[in-house]
Amino acid sequence: MKTEKVDVLVIGAGPAGTVAASIVNKAGFKVKIVEKQKFPRFVIGESLLPRCMEALTEAGFVDAVEAKGFQKKFGAKFVKNGVICDYYFSDQFTDGWNWTWQVPRAEFDKTLADTCEQMGIPVNYETSVTDIKFNGSDSVTTVEDIYGNQSQIEARFIIDGSGYGRVIPKLFGLDKPSNMSERKALFAHTVDLKRNLYEEPNRITIVVHKPGVWIWIIPFSSGVTSLGFVGNPEFFNDVAGETDNEKLRNLIASDPYLSERFEDVEFVFDPRILQAWSSTTDVFHGEGFVLTGNVTEFLDPIFSSGVTLATVSSQNAAKLVIRKLKGEDVDWEKEYTDKVMQGVDVFRSYVNAWYEGTLDTIFFSETFVPEIKNQICSVLAGYVWDLENPFVKNHDKAIKKLARVIQLSGQIS
Repeated sequence: MKTEKVDVLVIGAGPAGTVAASIVNKAGFKVKIVEKQKFPRFVIGESLLPRCMEALTEAGFVDAVEAKGFQKKFGAKFVKNGVICDYYFSDQFTDGWNWTWQVPRAEFDKTLADTCEQMGIPVNYETSVTDIKFNGSDSVTTVEDIYGNQSQIEARFIIDGSGYGRVIPKLFGLDKPSNMSERKALFAHTVDLKRNLYEEPNRITIVVHKPGVWIWIIPFSSGVTSLGFVGNPEFFNDVAGETDNEKLRNLIASDPYLSERFEDVEFVFDPRILQAWSSTTDVFHGEGFVLTGNVTEFLDPIFSSGVTLATVSSQNAAKLVIRKLKGEDVDWEKEYTDKVMQGVDVFRSYVNAWYEGTLDTIFFSETFVPEIKNQICSVLAGYVWDLENPFVKNHDKAIKKLARVIQLSGQIS
């Protein structure tokens, strides 16, 4: 069997894998990426957050992405019963990037992977990992291409950025159920001919359809807009229609904010369903491997946290792997797991508060103190590691306390 030797094997060519691969490669180590799918391939997670720009910059991807002319994103707009709450990243509490992109992920992810190849990093597509054997931190990974040809890759370390594929957790029985409630999304890309007739500056729009159900509207620079409904599975059972196409059109017609703009809109592809996406694991690292991105934990699409957690965790993991390969001691729990969970826990508090209606109370209050709004804006921009921000440091308590104050003052729209 053919055998290849590398310093670091990266599993997955999405944002997590490519960010890690590029940073390790820049440090002078031999890196290889294996990817189960053929690119370009469709995936959701189309509205990025400013914090991921720091990871994309360190990986050397920003110029290549900029050249694609993707839609720039400068904030987030929340709508409920005609009331609008706007967040502009330029107002955020934390110093950092104040813009990012909205991207069709097939093209975005392919751009990152192509840039890795231009850097001299081999990317083997349509290649599945079938077995991994560790000997200390060294490993031998067996992979198989679409023709059934097997080969082995010897590596000094493995970075698993396989996303929903969850390669190492599945191979070694590390997966565990998430404690997040199960939710479902029904979505499509639309030919958005009426976009210019509506107030749609460069930002994502999130509409509260009814308690526990929300809508994403993500315009791309191409004139296509991603449109999706998210809620508990039971909600969709009660939607009229025999097909997903009929159900999505009926949902569009039922919402006052969407009905005129997206009436009889052309779907780029037949509406799709994503369900039961939340997953997690007890172990984020081991001797010879580290898990990054959605392999660690994926929460919910409401605050577009997926790509940010993926790229930032990979940015951090890559630096630690470099240190490990150089013979330095690394405290993986303190320097990696604790930092990943810091971001995950903050986003989790906001996701739960969204579905509980706590954030409705805050976002749509009649009086919103600018300083507090700026602090919350930093969270929405992905700066969930800034412990100078009270809405990060005391995330769960801070948002619940603020909501109670607003309720007691009667300042809810």
